[in-house]
Parts: sequence; C-alpha cells; structure tokens
Amino acid sequence: MVELRHLKTLAALRDAGSLVEAAERVHLTQSALSHQIKDLEERLSCSLFIRKTKPICFTSSGQRLLALADDVLPMIRNAERDIARLAGGEAGRLNICIECHSCFEWLMPTIDHFRQHWPEVEMDLSSGFSFQPLPALARGDLDLVITSDPETRNGIIYIPLFSYESVLAIAKQHRLVARRYIHAEDLSQETLITYPVDHGKLDIFNHFLDPAGVDPAEIRTAELTVMILQLVASGRGVSALPNWAIHEYLERDYIAARPLGDKGVWCTLYAAIREDQKSSEFMVDFLNTAKEVSFRNLSGIKTA
Repeated sequence: MVELRHLKTLAALRDAGSLVEAAERVHLTQSALSHQIKDLEERLSCSLFIRKTKPICFTSSGQRLLALADDVLPMIRNAERDIARLAGGEAGRLNICIECHSCFEWLMPTIDHFRQHWPEVEMDLSSGFSFQPLPALARGDLDLVITSDPETRNGIIYIPLFSYESVLAIAKQHRLVARRYIHAEDLSQETLITYPVDHGKLDIFNHFLDPAGVDPAEIRTAELTVMILQLVASGRGVSALPNWAIHEYLERDYIAARPLGDKGVWCTLYAAIREDQKSSEFMVDFLNTAKEVSFRNLSGIKTA
C-alpha cells in the first residue's frame, strides 16, 4: 500500500514545510503532489497531516510514516552507493574549491557524511580567494567549485544547489531598523563590511549597488563571518550576508536584518563541475548529499 515514492514525498513535505517547496524537491507539480498524498490517504483511510497549518503539522499516522521514511530512505541510499561502488570501482579524486566564505557551515558536514560512504575517494578542500578556480577546474586541477557567480566556459556545467536571500545585517539600534527594506541609496552613507574578495564576487555589488550606480561611503573587510557580525552589532558598519548565515544571530537577538530592495536579492549557489564528470557515481552522490545536508541544516533557503 505504501510505496517508496510516498515516503519520499512525505519526507520532502516535512523538510520543506510547504506543498510548493516539497513539489519542487521531488520534481512534481503541486497538483500532482497533492493528488499523490490524497491517493495515499484514501488507501490508508486516514489523514496524514492537518491542512492549512504552517509549518505543516502531521497527524499521528503521518508521523508514523515519517518514522518509516527515516528508517527506509537512508538504507536505500546506502544500498545504491554500495552497488555503484561494486559495479563501477569508483575510486577517484574530489578536489573542491569554494568561492563562499560562509559555506563551511554546510560543506564540512557534507564532506564528513560523504567520506563515510566513499572512503576510497581522495578528497581535498581549498578556498578560491587567492586564485581563479574556474580556469583551474577546466584544466583539471580541481574537480568541483562552489560558486554563486557562474561563468560560461566550454566543458563546465553548473548544478544548482539552493537559492538564498542576501540581506543587510545591521545593529539593533541602527537608523535603518525602522525601514521595511533597504534602498541602494541608503548605503551611500554607510560603512559596508565585506569579506576580503573582489567586489565582482559579492552579491551586494553585482545585484544591488552596481545596478543602482551607488557606492558605500566606506568599505571595511573581515575574514570571518563572526567577526563581521561583531562589527555590525557594535555599530561599526553594515554587511550583506546570506540569510542562512545570520539566522542564529537573529534568533539570539544579536543583530537585526532587512531585505535589500522591495523584492529582496535572491541568489543561487552552484556546484561547477566538468561535463565529463556529471555521470560519475561519486560526484552525483556528493551533489545529492550536499543538497540534503544544506536543506536539513540551513534556514531560509529554497530549491533552485
């Protein structure tokens, strides 16, 4: 009666928190997902979740099936990994480079999880702040680059991992706290605190300030997210950061945050790989693991 697709759908619904987001994760239309759930409820003669609740609230029957999904789905994934390794002899190399200072929060758990299942794959991790990683990827010096700034290059493809909102972090007593959202011109009077990278790699310049022809009054840099947020909290400046990177600090009421513009600035994080590796079993599994870990651990992100 209960099929594997039903378990995947219920798990996606729980993790996504909405029908729309869950449908995107399992690659169905919202109508098809709703029909699938209704069909399962009719088979079982019970409701699985309470309609019109946010976040979605599951009934006791729904929670029982979710417990089953949590047992069964990892077992299937592990079996698929083992079969892939036995069939393909997938020993190899995975040299990763990141162009995102705040990505360690989800990338390190991804790597730890991946190592458990692919111990024969040699792994290395570096930052792309002192060299150009995409040409290195094309040459074969790297195998995967995490970036939010894709460039068209022969032989390179970009796999979307997730979308996130870039928001302006400000001190709780800052004058801009009274605003519903930030205008680009507001930053002409502010010290903008950024990571020490080229402005062309920063979302706030690419998608907000440069299109408006606005420059901040001053720019200050810091290597670590925690240092940036300490400077922001003490009123030394403002900073544009991914919503998931500052979620913990907002919950602790350490800082405040406002959207950039009335529609917000949404960006997508990609995994850049060489086209000849897109079917590699361990590469496919790493990308799937990265998506699973990020959606499980990060707040405010969406399916790209």
